[in-house]
Amino acid sequence: MSKQTDEELQTQPQENEEENTELSSDEAEAEAEAVENEFDLLQEELIALKDKYARVHADFDNIKKRLEREKYTAVEYSNEKFAKDMIPVMDALQMALTSTATVTDPQEHLDKLNEGIELTLKQFTTSLEKHGVTMVSHDEPFDPNIHNAVQSVDSEDIESGQIVQTFQTGYKYKNRPLREAMVIVAK
Repeated sequence: MSKQTDEELQTQPQENEEENTELSSDEAEAEAEAVENEFDLLQEELIALKDKYARVHADFDNIKKRLEREKYTAVEYSNEKFAKDMIPVMDALQMALTSTATVTDPQEHLDKLNEGIELTLKQFTTSLEKHGVTMVSHDEPFDPNIHNAVQSVDSEDIESGQIVQTFQTGYKYKNRPLREAMVIVAK
């Protein structure tokens, strides 16, 4: 019996090794299949992400092109509102010219022309102010940023540094000078 037991003992480990090998082989195949499935899923995810990237990049390019077109259009037509506001001024000037053509009395002609010019100037000034263009004030002290002193004079009545007379009106766009006022300043 001891002989048989030894033989049984010797054959048992071989059978166990074969079973372990079969199990290891099955486990390895299952693991390889799992890795392959995971690889396939990762490849699909990579393809989806590349597609998403391409779409986002294309959308970004389209937005960039659209904004460039809009910027060009905005710059191209930036003075449109200003031009529309100047049309009534042109109409007023034309009406002033045509209204005086039928007047025969020289004084009445001059009065109508003067009235038309005053109304047109008021309308023109209002349109400019609407767009941020204002006249440089003549009542303030001399400021070299907005005034150009073309002459200085001695004056007992006016304090030194004050404007005595304006030769040419200056204009500002918001806070930036468009044209300096040409003035005479008291010493």
